[in-house]
Amino acid sequence: MVTVTAPIGGVIKTLNVRSGMSVSAGETLAEISGLGTVWLNAAVPEAMAGQVQPGQPVTATLAAYPGETFSGRVTAVLPQAQVESRTLQVRIELPNRGGRLKPGMFANVQLTSTARPAILVPTEAIIRTGKRSLVMLALPGGRYQPAEVQVGQSGGDKTEILAGLSEGERIIASGQFLIDSEASLSGVQARPIGGGMTMPAPPTAAPKAAAGLAETTGHIESIGIDGVTISHQPVPAVGWPAMTMTFRVGHPALLKGIKKGDRVRFAFDQPASGPTLRRLSKEAGQ
Repeated sequence: MVTVTAPIGGVIKTLNVRSGMSVSAGETLAEISGLGTVWLNAAVPEAMAGQVQPGQPVTATLAAYPGETFSGRVTAVLPQAQVESRTLQVRIELPNRGGRLKPGMFANVQLTSTARPAILVPTEAIIRTGKRSLVMLALPGGRYQPAEVQVGQSGGDKTEILAGLSEGERIIASGQFLIDSEASLSGVQARPIGGGMTMPAPPTAAPKAAAGLAETTGHIESIGIDGVTISHQPVPAVGWPAMTMTFRVGHPALLKGIKKGDRVRFAFDQPASGPTLRRLSKEAGQ
């Protein structure tokens, strides 16, 4: 009987011999995987492929050890994406002191990247037309202007702006601005990326329903609990182009006799809660 001792301890992956068998010189008797260091294969979304690099620090948490984190590093980004899940396989090396990490365990992984300054805006503030991305700048005097932007990464409810905005510029982020981007903004001249701040020309004589109110005409798209959505004509008094947006209703009585599809003339103001209808009536001839 001959005793053969393996140079490492670990888990037997394959065992090619049994008691009583004959073996030849050079034959592989068994394959053993050491557990001093383990590989963690992580599925990373395809959209994050540019953020993952070999050598990048990683932390992992396991349900088996709540409140504890394990530190490792990326050793390889495998060259092929998984077609079904649109993910990349990233191989992570984790030290396994005491052999606590077992093959087959699942872990949640957080990639560590170098912090860098960035301009972030609420994701809902970005208007995507299919050909460009826009935000609505809030200008002095209650005026507005679309500006073209180049977007970067998104996380949570924030999106990174790579170009097109400067620190300190104010944008419209309220859900009140439900803009039909294709129909209302396809022909609007927006501030291009790299262009300086442009100010709309001061409004000329514009119809006013009353002091502090702006007036225009439009078409009722829908009436809901959050307000009235109107496709309206330009509003020179506040520098708005034609667009589709939702207005709050100052008083429920304004909606009496108003229904979807009506052509209306309306006046509104802009309190902190958002554009609010103060006068609303059907256009003559309806």
